[in-house]
Order: sequence, then structure tokens, then C-alpha cells
Amino acid sequence: MTLSHDTAGTGPQTVVLLHSGVCDRRMWDGQFHALAEAGHHVVRCDLRGFGETPADAPHVHADDVRDLLDHLGVERAVLVGSSFGGEVALEVAVRHPERVAGLTLLCAAAPVDHAAGPELRAFFAREEALLDAGDLDAATALNVELWLGPDAGDAARALVHTMQRRAFELQLGVPDEHGARPSGVTEDDLRTIAVPALVVSGAHDVPDFRAIAGKTAALLPAARRVELDWAGHLPPLERPEETLRLLLDHLAELGAPAAAGR
Repeated sequence: MTLSHDTAGTGPQTVVLLHSGVCDRRMWDGQFHALAEAGHHVVRCDLRGFGETPADAPHVHADDVRDLLDHLGVERAVLVGSSFGGEVALEVAVRHPERVAGLTLLCAAAPVDHAAGPELRAFFAREEALLDAGDLDAATALNVELWLGPDAGDAARALVHTMQRRAFELQLGVPDEHGARPSGVTEDDLRTIAVPALVVSGAHDVPDFRAIAGKTAALLPAARRVELDWAGHLPPLERPEETLRLLLDHLAELGAPAAAGR
């Protein structure tokens, strides 16, 4: 199955936008067309269990992204991942290193083991209780409250509510055999990722993700760490234009080699 996706632009450098676990490809509305207008070939997709892509079979998210690149005829791409999408981007770089020209990790989750702190544990316990009670609206609102930083406006909050509610509807009740396979990525694997990586964290994010950013940046051989003093967990939705500038600056540093194109 090919992931549901959009493409825009015809530039020599392909940029793949991977969404967070509370969103789908609509989270990139503030950057998608602007990146194309800036001269990039841009792809955004819904991973399995999100947006318009059902979780209909056993899968490995990194392999789904590789298959999408194959479908589009893209040899190499710069991967931009938000939260869960950042975790998937790292998995692609480990499993299919020849397909990755660079990484931008925005408040990325960890593909290696991470012991959740008290705030995150309390959140997961509350979310599980609400879902067990069948209160999807309250579980959705809980996610909106935690993951969006102080600069997020009403439109961003409404969009995250819509996307998270859709994810719950797709994922709840999916048979275990249709779930994602464990990545098996280790810290040693991350040390082999040689491409340039921008590792971004938000000063208003849950402490776990700031710690993960520090650890990830230390493991990646060619990483640069940036903390945004205004950001929560979802910078592309909180300050779309500033996030766009951040992405464009990093893409300019990477250049647009012919090998990264289609």
C-alpha cells in the first residue's frame, strides 16, 4: 500500500515532511507550499493509522516511507520529522541510509528506549483511562492541552483536535497483528547516521523531549542542536513562519546536490 500523500514543486532537492503522532500531513499546511515555492520538491504523507492512511496490515513505518520514495521515483531526500515523525526519520536513516540526504528533527521522539518522566507517565495514564471509558473528546482535548505551546492560536488548536480525533478513530480497535513492528534501532545504530542533522527542541515542551533532543544530538555524528525559546512540542503549528525560516536555512546549508533529486 502507498501512503496517502501530496507533492508540490519540482526542485532538485526532495524534502519529505513526516508528521507527529497527534497530527497528520495537514500539520504542514504552513510550510508545504512555501517550501515548494522556494525551489524544493516537497512530499508530505500520512503514516499508517493517520489521516487518510489506514493501519490495514503489519508494517514498519520506515519501510513505508522507503516505499513511498520508490513510488515517487525519489532516490534520496531530506527528511523533516516532527515528534513521532522524527523517530520515523531516524529509523529510515538507519534502515535505508542510502535514501537520506539530511535530517531535521523537530522535538523528535526516540527510536531507542526512553524511560518516561513523571509528567509524561501521568499523561499516558490519564489518556488510557479516558480511552478505556470511551471518552474520545476528553482524550483528544487532553492531547491538545499538553502538546501545543503558549504561542499556538485557536486555529492550530482546532486543527490538532481534528487530527488527533481522526487518529483515535483509525487506531482504536485495530487488530494487534496490524500494528507497527518494533524498529530494533539501537544507540549504536544512531551513531552510524553520517548525514547532517538539525536537532530542535522547544523550551516549553515536556522535559522528556528536551532530554531526548540532547541525547540524540550527542549520538549523531553530524548534528547541530537548537532550542527554540518560544516553542512547545509542535513548532510548525505554533509559529509556522518561523519554523519555515528554520527549515529553509537548514536546507540552504545542505545545498541541493543532484543526488538528492528525483
